[in-house]
Amino acid sequence: MFVIIGCLVVIGAILGGFVMEQGQLLVLFQPAELLIIAGAALGTILISNPIPTLKRMGRGILGTLKGDSRGTAFYLENLKMLNELFQYARKNGIAKLEVDIDEPEKSPVFAKYPAFLQNHHAVYFICDTLRMFISGGVDPFELDQMMELDMEVHHHELHEPVASLSTVADSLPGLGIVAAVLGVVITMGALGGPPEEIGHKVAAALVGTFLGILLCYGFLGPVASRMARANDADARFYHVMRVGVLAFMRGSAPILAVEFARRAIPSSIRPTFQELEKTCRGGSAPAAAAAAA
Repeated sequence: MFVIIGCLVVIGAILGGFVMEQGQLLVLFQPAELLIIAGAALGTILISNPIPTLKRMGRGILGTLKGDSRGTAFYLENLKMLNELFQYARKNGIAKLEVDIDEPEKSPVFAKYPAFLQNHHAVYFICDTLRMFISGGVDPFELDQMMELDMEVHHHELHEPVASLSTVADSLPGLGIVAAVLGVVITMGALGGPPEEIGHKVAAALVGTFLGILLCYGFLGPVASRMARANDADARFYHVMRVGVLAFMRGSAPILAVEFARRAIPSSIRPTFQELEKTCRGGSAPAAAAAAA
């Protein structure tokens, strides 16, 4: 929502200031210039990225429109899931978890949390780690290194579309100059004609430079930055999960392992101990926590 509001503010401020200076809005309507810039930018994206990266880029851009859902309520739900999982393992024996992690969608614990099951990478992150723990002979330190490696690879994959979009954003002013140069070429061919026609062609050429700079600093650059922050929030989530799972594998009681995980949550969205205790005992997330999500 804030991305859309921000875009409207950018457009409104620029067009409003242009009109206040008695500019004619129709002068800015140059479809040919926009086609040159947008088409060239799209072409560079297709040239420099494989299909998986393009798909992640599309999902990332759409994700910026939805906003970040990883608030207090989100973490409370996942901490509750970890607590139930650890309690189940402590009560029935760690070996009983093997069936649950082999088919998490059929697990009585995971089935209560459909939002978590939809995050396939998070499911594999938890289940694969616990599978290695159940198999025995693997030190918690080695499992920690395994989780860290998984997180590093996942973060790198998420960073690829951000880096590509930032590169394209940085190239837009140059593409705007390309459009402007083509406009100047056309203008040179019209020398000797009516001054009004020459002035119109020069204005069209300058609009190309304007569009390139605007698209770079007003839209694509901020969107890439927003995607990067979303990736950072994703990395923090996996870090919280890693801390909780590692504490349990080292022998901590379920509630203590979950408390370790809670302490790893950023303070701005970290639930209180009372909120966590109430949620783990079966209570719903407080209204304030739900609002923070």
